[in-house]
Amino acid sequence: MKDAITSIINQYDLTGKYLDSNAVNELNKYFLTALKRLEVVEIINSQSSKIIKEAASRLYEEQPELLRPGGNSYTTRRYAACLRDVEYYLRYASYALMAGNVNVLNERVLDGLRDTYNSLSVPIAPTIRSIKILEEIVNSEVIQISKKDYDIINEPFEFMIQSLGEQDT
Repeated sequence: MKDAITSIINQYDLTGKYLDSNAVNELNKYFLTALKRLEVVEIINSQSSKIIKEAASRLYEEQPELLRPGGNSYTTRRYAACLRDVEYYLRYASYALMAGNVNVLNERVLDGLRDTYNSLSVPIAPTIRSIKILEEIVNSEVIQISKKDYDIINEPFEFMIQSLGEQDT
């Protein structure tokens, strides 16, 4: 798993170049947002159960057919698997936030997800909606707890949404 620092340095190392002003600016941006990222990840960690429960509640309120016979969350086993997946998205979003780099999402979550979901007949649209709901809840929790609004929160969630949406054919 690469963070912003490792990604930048590896890029320059592979080409045999010294860090230029673009690289220094990217590293500076990473360090300037470090405390914000730490604060957001601390809030996610301390509120994760609440965030996941609220995300599931909102998703199933919006899409109750998922809980009915034939729905992808019908049966206790499938419902638990859906909650587990929502927890994965939240946890990996927190990793990406901490790393300042969304590449971890490709490596750990998105690569192969489409094939897995297709093989299990899991619809992508509710998955995308659950990620959007997580993003909304995390933003709300951070504002409520820290009294601050951080634009860095959206990047990992939007990256997952866009990546899954592009794959949705």
